[in-house]
Amino acid sequence: MAADPLSTTFAALADPTRRAILSRLTSGEASVTELAEPFEMSLPAVTKHLKVLQRAGLISQSREAQWRPCRLEAKPMREAAAWMEPYRRHWERRLDRLDYYLQEATHARARHLRKRK
Repeated sequence: MAADPLSTTFAALADPTRRAILSRLTSGEASVTELAEPFEMSLPAVTKHLKVLQRAGLISQSREAQWRPCRLEAKPMREAAAWMEPYRRHWERRLDRLDYYLQEATHARARHLRKRK
């Protein structure tokens, strides 16, 4: 059974090498050789990472003569961000409540200490 697109996206993003490749592609298209430069691994190993990213739809590759530039594709990342959005809002609300509680506790403690003087 094939994984759903969101699971495929998250599985591709789980690897730090693939995240670094995506980060590099935010600067623009790059060849496989250019993408492989910062890594201490073989070109075939980098190519395997690129294939995972392609299967997830996170990158595409075209052909221009001998050059096969890779480019970032936004749709899967937008879908992952949309899925995470309710959770982000939830945790922001929780952190806002924690911040409010800590401020109130700090003020109450300060009032208590002032009364003791």
